[in-house]
Amino acid sequence: MATTTPFLLFTVLFSFSLFTSTALSRSVSQTRTTVLDVSSSLQQTLQILSFDPQTLQPYNDETVTMSFLNYSSSFSLPLHSRELVLKTQHEDYKSLLQSRLERDSARVNSLFTKLQLALNNFDRHDLKPLDAQIRPEDLNTPIVSGASQGSGEYFSRIGVGTPPKQFSMVLDTGSDINWLQCQPCADCYQQSDPIFDPRSSSSYSSLSCDSKQCGSLDVSACRSNNCLYQVSYGDGSYTVGNFATETVSFGNSGSVNGVALGCGHDNEGLFVGSAGLLGLGGGALSLTNQIKASSFSYCLVDRDSSGSGLLEFNSPQAGDAVIAPLLRNSKVDTFYYVGLTGFSVGGQSVQIPPSLFQMDDSGNGGIIIDCGTAITRLQTQAYNSLRDSFKKLSPNLKSTSGVALFDTCYDFSGMTSVKVPTVALQFSGGKTLNLPAKNYLIPVDSMGTFCFAFAPTSSSMSIIGNVQQQGIRVSFDLANSRVGFSSNKC
Repeated sequence: MATTTPFLLFTVLFSFSLFTSTALSRSVSQTRTTVLDVSSSLQQTLQILSFDPQTLQPYNDETVTMSFLNYSSSFSLPLHSRELVLKTQHEDYKSLLQSRLERDSARVNSLFTKLQLALNNFDRHDLKPLDAQIRPEDLNTPIVSGASQGSGEYFSRIGVGTPPKQFSMVLDTGSDINWLQCQPCADCYQQSDPIFDPRSSSSYSSLSCDSKQCGSLDVSACRSNNCLYQVSYGDGSYTVGNFATETVSFGNSGSVNGVALGCGHDNEGLFVGSAGLLGLGGGALSLTNQIKASSFSYCLVDRDSSGSGLLEFNSPQAGDAVIAPLLRNSKVDTFYYVGLTGFSVGGQSVQIPPSLFQMDDSGNGGIIIDCGTAITRLQTQAYNSLRDSFKKLSPNLKSTSGVALFDTCYDFSGMTSVKVPTVALQFSGGKTLNLPAKNYLIPVDSMGTFCFAFAPTSSSMSIIGNVQQQGIRVSFDLANSRVGFSSNKC
């Protein structure tokens, strides 16, 4: 039997090591890179801690023009991040981030719960009816206060009633029912505006129990022929009250009569600071469906920026938009699914089976785009492949220990900028959206620690969160089932 000499074995191992090292060096040298502005990101982490919401210039009631929109009207509203509406109580950025991530995890659990209820043939008639006292303890989902965790992510000012009163409302593409806190309050959380009193509005009208809108609620009850509603978000947040119609005004763009919304007398959870919620989902009771919008779009500013984005209805899509299919789930009509096929890092496609992003006939799988979720969640196999590709092509970045749900973090302290591999989303039809570096490497403190802003999930459904959407106009063409992404169009 032939034997291998130590010299020959050393030669083989050395040659293999040299080949591997050379191949890796060649791969890294051919990597497409972009620049992360470290100093600008860190400066914003300090500014957001001291930002005073009183410096914002919201709409004044007197400036709202009470003209009524027709269904083809185009109109827009400013968008603000949460910290621009309610001053943060956190003394350092790391604790602010921890609060955001806890809130985000609760949000994600809420979406997954909604999906599972739909896939498990949830029947609203199986729930106990609400009683005449509208007691939250009679609801069928667990009630745990989430008030200490904060609120939604992005807000807009909406006028409600006649004469209109202005309120900061959370925008939510993962919900359908519009609601706001109302007097008299059995239990209301802190909000930045006075609580709406329906008695002060001449256009407020309770819905009857046999109305079409009442029949569209997942959970409803009847008291003196007035429709009662209840929405529980699966994370401990809930709202309970009267279901009614009101006039809703959009800045000085005009108003819409007869919008069905919840007048919540008992509310708890992740909405502190906001007066309520605007549901932009795909269900029958969402704002988009009620005003018969053919399209809507939003542009989300960086959550640490003092600037504002824009929410638009019925506006034309940008000519240079990256277009992807807008898909729907027959089991749950709220969510907006997008035809994502994969990712590339440094210009190289990541080896991820496309099936991980596809929805099957039973409604499992797929990936939704959501403005209320912060961090993108990917199925574990897809996340691991994306993370490993990024780490492989960034060997020169100084790694550090993970933070919270992030397992890939870097130390950029003392640096003003750094070159990092590009990250891009790949859609059906070969379309590619390149993300700015700040949309996937985010600061987790004010000292220079940045983390790769993706996370794994064991759920079949994946979510594209708002960190990846920052600074990109996201347009939902509802009439033609398309979603467009336009960089630098905010």
